[in-house]
Amino acid sequence: MFRRSLLGAAATSTALLGAPRFVRATSATTLRFIPVIDLAFTDPIYSGAFVSRNHGFMVFDTLYGINSKMEVSPQMVEGHVVENDGKLWKLTLRDGLTWHDGEKVTAKDCVASINRWAKRDALGAALMVATEDLSAADDKTIVFRLKRPFPLLPMALGKAATPACFMMPERLANTDPFKQIPEIIGSGPFRFVANERVPGAKNVYQKFEGYKPRESGVSDWTAGPKIVHYDRVEWTTMPDAATGASAVQTGEQDWQETTPHDLLPLLRRNRNVTIDVLDQLGFTCGMRVNTLQPPFNNPAIRRALLGAIDQKAVMTAVAGEDPAFQYTPIGYFAPGTPMASDAGMEVFKGPRDYDKVKRDLAAAGYKGEKVVILVPADSLAQKPLGDVAADLMRQAGMNVDYQAMDFGAVLTRRNRKTPVEEGGWSAFVGNWQGIDWLNPASHQLLRGDASYPGWFESRKLEALREQWLAAPDTESQKRIAAEVQLTAFDEVPYYPLGLYRQPTAYRKNITGVNRGTVTFWNVRPA
Repeated sequence: MFRRSLLGAAATSTALLGAPRFVRATSATTLRFIPVIDLAFTDPIYSGAFVSRNHGFMVFDTLYGINSKMEVSPQMVEGHVVENDGKLWKLTLRDGLTWHDGEKVTAKDCVASINRWAKRDALGAALMVATEDLSAADDKTIVFRLKRPFPLLPMALGKAATPACFMMPERLANTDPFKQIPEIIGSGPFRFVANERVPGAKNVYQKFEGYKPRESGVSDWTAGPKIVHYDRVEWTTMPDAATGASAVQTGEQDWQETTPHDLLPLLRRNRNVTIDVLDQLGFTCGMRVNTLQPPFNNPAIRRALLGAIDQKAVMTAVAGEDPAFQYTPIGYFAPGTPMASDAGMEVFKGPRDYDKVKRDLAAAGYKGEKVVILVPADSLAQKPLGDVAADLMRQAGMNVDYQAMDFGAVLTRRNRKTPVEEGGWSAFVGNWQGIDWLNPASHQLLRGDASYPGWFESRKLEALREQWLAAPDTESQKRIAAEVQLTAFDEVPYYPLGLYRQPTAYRKNITGVNRGTVTFWNVRPA
């Protein structure tokens, strides 16, 4: 049901991308890239979408970087000193940092950027709760005066999980974080070429000649020197993933971010194409529900529906049968990471009994209310997620209204708090990176403060989060994380749907592709 036609895609690709002269006219220093989905929003703080985050890492920079081993190191900062028993942090910016408009990067810019980001990020919010005062002592020094020690400070400022703490000029950072910034000016290795943007089709980035990479360290994910080898990077949005795969095969495009699993056998036969999995932590998937509106404002109904969740069926629809590309069952933390556990996982084990789920839903108070599920029709992974999730709810006897739309429309509509009869929603599906589900501090979907669409509230989860942040050691953190997971299975802020590993495909005329999130420094012509 979810298969794609490569032959049809090849014809479409030829029509879309033009005759061979298109390839010949492209500069040898241009990298042609196919993002997973259209860049609907260019402000990576306003939007938590991966594509906005990847765009953000091109244009903006971060105070700290993170490598593929989850180790944090200075990036825009030269370093820091910690005093007063961990309650005073002084971060010193590197020399030579400039914005794309030629202005000097200052500590005041960074203070404003941190404040804006922290209003949209779970870990950032925790950092600011622990902060007595955040200020700029001078042009180069950022000062955190803390109420209590917060050893995760570099991780908070350097994480690659969405939203990352991107630095921007003070005039932009003063924008309401729930509104988009009016222009895209950063200090990162690429400059956004706004006048060449074609919404829904194309985005262009130019090498920023004024960028000053770190002089030491190893380039790994977002850490170390960010050396740019291409003068220009062009993002071209394709009508579907199979069209993109065909374009990579023919050489019309150099790199496809996400490649359909069912096309891997064909692509592997092409000696000019490399297949790789950049992020071994994979992509975690979930279905978020609206706890403000019926039926999911009833915790008993949310618990009863757990019995309908068939993670194996969902992941097979996304990634196929190959066990190398999927992992089930999963709980509320990314499998293989320190906070993951088996606590409460019995609910996902064994065959699904939909007759029992129907009875349980009725006993919980479900009366046939309409369930509006939002599904991104233009997303390679999220479309099958939504298809199967809708089918599982129907098998459980729910009155499902399946609404497919483009990803940007989902991001916009999910902010509505109105009833479904007035344009609201009941559930939406999504995929996150494993790094987004690492721990209670940074896991946005586990917040109980009604800050994320779905507006889930839980005093217990918020209290456990505070305990986790104050835990003295890893073993204590693991114990608390297990209790968080048990509480999540009881209160159900969302439904975990499994984990898949996503292959990428690129021509062998490029090399140096980094591990982890898609980045464009270090990549060079072969």
